[in-house]
Amino acid sequence: MAQPQRQRTNRRAIYTTLRQMVLTLELPPGAPLSENELAASLGVSRTPVRESLILLAQEGLVQVFPKIGSFVSRVDPAQVADAQFLREAVELASLDDLPPELDPAVVTELRGNLEQQKRADLGLEEFFELDEAFHQGLMRLSGHGNAWTTVAAAKGHLDRARRLGLHENVSPAVFAAQHHEIFDAVVGGDVPLARTAMRAHLRAVFSDIERIRAHSPELFASGPTKAPVRRNVVVWE
Repeated sequence: MAQPQRQRTNRRAIYTTLRQMVLTLELPPGAPLSENELAASLGVSRTPVRESLILLAQEGLVQVFPKIGSFVSRVDPAQVADAQFLREAVELASLDDLPPELDPAVVTELRGNLEQQKRADLGLEEFFELDEAFHQGLMRLSGHGNAWTTVAAAKGHLDRARRLGLHENVSPAVFAAQHHEIFDAVVGGDVPLARTAMRAHLRAVFSDIERIRAHSPELFASGPTKAPVRRNVVVWE
């Protein structure tokens, strides 16, 4: 009787793993996806891989072209803008709901997070995780921490664009400084300043996109999606 539950758990784990590989750019935008190769690398059958790719396609993170193959979707600036709009609306609204007395335990946790962001040996994925925890922590201060799950589920294209931006920068120090500015305004009770700093921080992704697209346009979707062309190998045009 436990077999169906194990199958569901296995499928969920494969989906989560593949989604993370896409979001972290381990599977970069435009990369071809072989069910056989993915199944072999993950040590599973093709079935949960195929089902996971279908789910990722529904999220817009994978594109499937009949008789050609499956590919990681290119980053879609329109979907980045939609996700950023949602995120900005939620996070700014959360700042408006900050109570007069902030939870001291969460404030201490955020201070520790900011200290970790200063580490000289901090990897980009470590910084990204601290970044996510910082923003969720701010929402917890206003009592809306659970809303972060909804925001996180909607920002796959945005997260890839943010990671591309992190890879373009020599150091994430500029983003850490922006976090400090937001935090200082929050604990100082200056919500208007916190809102202004937060808005500028979240919108920085748009300049990142334009800068990266100037030298790597193949990473981004532009106009209606065209299927790759099958020559000696399958290629994007």
